[in-house]
Amino acid sequence: MNEALPDVPEVRVVGLPQLTSGFDLVERLDLPMHLKVHGPLEPMGGEQLAQLSEAINLKGRGGAGFPFHKKLRSVAEAAIKRGVRPVVVVNGSEDEPACRKDTVLINRAPHLILDGALLCAEALGARTLVVGVTRESTQRSMEAALAERGLSNSRRSALRASVQRNPVRMVTGAAASLVRSIDGGPAIPPGRKVSASQNGVGGAPTLLSNAETFAQLAIAARIGPERYGNTGLYDEPGTVMLTVSGAVARPMVIEVPTGVPLRYILQLAGAPPVPQGVLTGGYHGKWIDSATVNEAIVSRNSLDAVGGSLGAGAILPIGQDTCPLGESLQVARWLAEESAGQCGPCYLGLPAAARGMEDILNGGGPAALEALKQVAKNVKRRGACSHPDGSAMFLESTIKAFTDDLAAHVLGNGCGRRVEGVLPLFEGGRAPAGGMEAEESGPSRQKIYVDWTLCRGHGLCADILPEVFELGADGFPTVAQAQVPRYAEAKALRAVRRCPALALRLEEDTRSQASSRSNLPVLSQGRGRRALGR
Repeated sequence: MNEALPDVPEVRVVGLPQLTSGFDLVERLDLPMHLKVHGPLEPMGGEQLAQLSEAINLKGRGGAGFPFHKKLRSVAEAAIKRGVRPVVVVNGSEDEPACRKDTVLINRAPHLILDGALLCAEALGARTLVVGVTRESTQRSMEAALAERGLSNSRRSALRASVQRNPVRMVTGAAASLVRSIDGGPAIPPGRKVSASQNGVGGAPTLLSNAETFAQLAIAARIGPERYGNTGLYDEPGTVMLTVSGAVARPMVIEVPTGVPLRYILQLAGAPPVPQGVLTGGYHGKWIDSATVNEAIVSRNSLDAVGGSLGAGAILPIGQDTCPLGESLQVARWLAEESAGQCGPCYLGLPAAARGMEDILNGGGPAALEALKQVAKNVKRRGACSHPDGSAMFLESTIKAFTDDLAAHVLGNGCGRRVEGVLPLFEGGRAPAGGMEAEESGPSRQKIYVDWTLCRGHGLCADILPEVFELGADGFPTVAQAQVPRYAEAKALRAVRRCPALALRLEEDTRSQASSRSNLPVLSQGRGRRALGR
């Protein structure tokens, strides 16, 4: 269950290889073999590189999908304006348990990545190149590649090149975290949002992009935009690297032209013929249901149009015999554990969201669903980095994609499926420290009631017990009675004691779980019921 993927899983290709050229010949392309396979690469000017990137519509392959030509021009303009030399950083910090495409490229084709990075460094006049990694295998491969090119971090070098090794953590891959670690700080976001293009390593404008992005640039620079555009879709030409795992017979990294049907990729990996759902984009991505899988093709725009996400290039189907909410709960716990612990929306919100998902599975009823929605809403756009945003997107997508299963858990006795642990996690899966203890889990034991004859709308209950209470447009609680999550029982007692109007009471829930799940919350006037999964 939750078996970790190897650093270099099986690699496949659909159509003609570009990034994976030569993989059928050797395990790792050293510099001589790299030049035999790909040929030499002529230098290009900065604007020429920007025009090439724009012509092939190259976007960052790390998840955000920012246009590379805009980033390149922004760095060049900032460097010229300030009269300083920029820095080039390759982000190879691939720390999601379900992602291995960049790790494969660094381990097997490191010189293709360096080609793109060195093109940019020469065009921008940069004198510093840093490759960020988090794994021992990628560190060894990239350090060997630098040595094969005669590059070092010596002060006498015309270009100082080095490898920055950071811990394997989700937040390490954030651009701000990598920049901070290169400057000698911890590999966590700095707590404020800054643009690396304007103020990056050492305060200098920094061109920072994903490892695959630089490799794609190197391919396009060799073959030109016209030949590059002959592969894939007109508006998203070229290939993409995907990591396919989850409920598949053969986990793999696969290079595929854009426009290939997603169902074909799933078939290659041995996914179930009719998957219950497919997580697209990784653990900061979105689920699509089984009906939508047949409509989707491998492209950023197509996946966005059907409610999915290309994101970090991870594709994870699950079968019909596993509980999708239970599988998602394991990921939610891992996401909470990966918090840098320095901002409330992430440090407090993500464990609360994981507990909310657990409460739904344990019979918390509609109130638990509403509480989870509220927590996910509250963490978005309030963190020091994108981790809470991506995690909230994953949770909201889970609620939206599996409405039948959600209804079975919220309104009935559950879906009846087991949790197989098909979504890969590190070390067999890790639960967040503190917050998932055994005594805090399990079915709800208490109910809290609002006495409308006494309630004066002070709103203190929503501050103390946000898992249960949300204030409506009229300033009053939106529920009259609700199950109390077991982990929040102490907070519920505090809310009862501190209510200025003495309008709350707490009682032991003596009814069966099945009965308690069937009760819908009573909403105050002026607010309509929210549909499940909406």
